[in-house]
Amino acid sequence: MTAGSTAVPVVTTTNVLMAGVGGQGVLLASETLALAALSAGLSVKQSEVHGVAQRGGSVVSHVRFGARVHSPLVRTGTAHVLYASERLEALRYAHALAPGGAVVMDNRAIRPILLPGAPQTDYPDDVAGFLRSKGVCVIVVDAVDTAVGLGDKRCANVVLLGALANRLPLGEDAWAAALEQRFPAAALERNRRAFAAGRAAV
Repeated sequence: MTAGSTAVPVVTTTNVLMAGVGGQGVLLASETLALAALSAGLSVKQSEVHGVAQRGGSVVSHVRFGARVHSPLVRTGTAHVLYASERLEALRYAHALAPGGAVVMDNRAIRPILLPGAPQTDYPDDVAGFLRSKGVCVIVVDAVDTAVGLGDKRCANVVLLGALANRLPLGEDAWAAALEQRFPAAALERNRRAFAAGRAAV
């Protein structure tokens, strides 16, 4: 944690809710976060809900870490940070945030898949502005564009994870160890660069 960071104090259990659409790598990002907390010597609990992810549905992962953690689930109104890999998912799960919590959100829109004959609905405009009007701290990252600039669109989830890391009480060594554990050698360097780009974007 760098000087002047606004990260959650290490004295408390940290609750992170991670949401996105199937195929965006939310579960991989949550596994990497859990590994980072383990590498820092903390107690970690992780739980996930796949839903209809393979059909473009919502994916949610709960990650809790601290000195001693018993339950894997982040209760409504207790999340310190919401990682949202798509704008609508930020809106969908904003109610999970604790007072003073923050949303780290990719500035990307993925329109939900509708069944034939289902009523058409407009994708909400200015999600970040709406949440800020409710007093929520919103950090917007162009994760997909950043990943494309790095040469691999698939790294967008790790770019967003790097941005999320600025809000969490985990040191660089813990993150470095987690990346090395989670990614094979062939993909490690580009994911290191993606993580660093996300860190620098905030």
